[in-house]
Amino acid sequence: MKRHLWLPSFLIIGLAIAPTAFADADAEREALAKIIHELNTLEPLIKRAEANADQDSRIRFRYDWLRQDLKQIRDGIQSHIDSPRAQPRSLPPLRGDYRR
Repeated sequence: MKRHLWLPSFLIIGLAIAPTAFADADAEREALAKIIHELNTLEPLIKRAEANADQDSRIRFRYDWLRQDLKQIRDGIQSHIDSPRAQPRSLPPLRGDYRR
């Protein structure tokens, strides 16, 4: 194989791999959105537990703290989902002709 023929092969492989990286990023964002959805479904359970709590107990569970922590987790995940994807770097053009 001539030396200058291997370059197109690497470019084709690189272009084939790039969509996979975006697909993985999309899959990650989808999974994170599912986590947010699942966290949101905890609210009715938290309300039920809070309603059943013994108000005369000496040590009480801090439902407000739990809600604050869950909100902080949701906000952090949402921030990651909403952040722009890294833009590809621009590279200088290839010369293509390596002979003198």
